[in-house]
Amino acid sequence: MIRVLTFGRFADDNFGGLERYVFELGRALEGEVSFVNVVARRGPRPDVPTAGETVYARSVANLGDTPICPGMPLHALRRHWRAPFDIVHLQFPADPMAHLACELLPGSVKRVIGWHSDIVRQQGLLRLYRPFLNYSLRRADAIIAATPAHISSSAQLAPVRETARFHIVPYGFDLARFRDRPALADEIRRRHAGRFLLFALGRHVYYKGFEFLIRALASIPQARLALGGQGPLTPELQRIAREAGVAERVEFLGRIPDRDLPAWYHACDVFCLPSVEPAEAFGIVQVEAMACARPVVCCQLHNGVNWVNRDGETGLAVPAADPAALAVALTRLQKDAGLRVRLGEEGRRRAFSVFSAEAMASGTLAVYREVLSRL
Repeated sequence: MIRVLTFGRFADDNFGGLERYVFELGRALEGEVSFVNVVARRGPRPDVPTAGETVYARSVANLGDTPICPGMPLHALRRHWRAPFDIVHLQFPADPMAHLACELLPGSVKRVIGWHSDIVRQQGLLRLYRPFLNYSLRRADAIIAATPAHISSSAQLAPVRETARFHIVPYGFDLARFRDRPALADEIRRRHAGRFLLFALGRHVYYKGFEFLIRALASIPQARLALGGQGPLTPELQRIAREAGVAERVEFLGRIPDRDLPAWYHACDVFCLPSVEPAEAFGIVQVEAMACARPVVCCQLHNGVNWVNRDGETGLAVPAADPAALAVALTRLQKDAGLRVRLGEEGRRRAFSVFSAEAMASGTLAVYREVLSRL
């Protein structure tokens, strides 16, 4: 069995897309790969199953929203001494302690990088970090990206674009639970009878663009927004809803238990991912909505988000940070039920054919085996 060390950032009840990817990958490769996932300690354990061993390291500070856990390298080395790792699979953007742990491991351990997105906001820190980033990229035995757009749209991959060993392995998920409509979906629809129900989900942080979706609601009188998730911007989003005069039509759901997510996707008419920055590089929630045959409205970010949700095929894409454009797209879908059905059905076909856990497991395992076959 292949032993892999990874650093999944967090493993708690407020996980994001990177963490979900690590959980899904670990489960999909059980029996072939033994994972050790070293993460920062932050909150209660996640309410989704994980695989392998999760090791929690204590954070002593935050640097650019990144937890600094000095114990990470020691946790990694101790487990390597007990049973040597074959591969260290870094998830980028990676925190400094994960980098240090990787560098302290012997050269016999192969280096694989999972490239999730560029560093977008912390440009000052990026200038200091860039030499270490470039060194890691050049040293990597393989770089895995979820879409071709992750590579083509990345400024930070430019120094190695011609020389690195890139592999495209789309994120994959156990989508079976999204196939059938749960009874809870009907209960949700009854609560919103006669309304055009929009659903959006994610951490309430700067790049998600939820404020623009809330403002767009003012131009769609029959629409109601169910907004899942929570975060530092929740109070600000509630203020914007009041200011825009739509507070009574925005339902702040908080964190939705994982078991209830399929019901919300099935209950809505349209799913919206209004993210406005390339820090949103894929949008796992788009795949989940597509698996439930729901059309997706996203913003044109010219990256993996738009590779997942194809404009005019599985949903619609509009200019970023533009409430009026969002309102036009959503109104179009509100008025055209046939278009909603067509986009939704094509989205479901794409979700199950491209973004399965089995395809991700097969593609990732092929990369692992290839790097291990090299002397």
